[in-house]
Amino acid sequence: MTIAEQFIDIFREEHREVRDLLLSLVRDFEAGDMTAARRGVAAVARATGPHFRYEEESMYPRLVRIFGGEYVDKLLADHDGAIRNARELAELADLDSLEPAQAERAVHLVRQILPHVSDCDGLSIMVETFPDEDVIDILSTRDTAMEKGLDLLSWAGTVRPRSA
Repeated sequence: MTIAEQFIDIFREEHREVRDLLLSLVRDFEAGDMTAARRGVAAVARATGPHFRYEEESMYPRLVRIFGGEYVDKLLADHDGAIRNARELAELADLDSLEPAQAERAVHLVRQILPHVSDCDGLSIMVETFPDEDVIDILSTRDTAMEKGLDLLSWAGTVRPRSA
């Protein structure tokens, strides 16, 4: 297996995990299961913190040479939106119960994140065109982000140079 194939496997599995967590979160909010929603929001934050971090620190800068800066700016703006949505979802999940409009809002916020998950997964076909050294660096940055283990909101609030 090539280093690019290893990356693709890891990247795709991470997106599947986030997809499944988000779909479960929709069900939790629709059912009004606030205990499950709190756990789900935390799980999404744990999964996306390191993932967003290595994308932004190592992968996205390398995509500029393929897509240009405008598209990479869109990817970063998608992350900004996901972070804002995650903050609001955490606030909603902390409530004891939700009014119907709040539950609808929570579901809407989750569904706004889902397209980025599927769209971003397709970036792997571009990464497979990178030199092996670049892919190795992306995976090394991923390892470091995983070791640091900052959830999405902690990373966004302390380390991320861009505000959302």
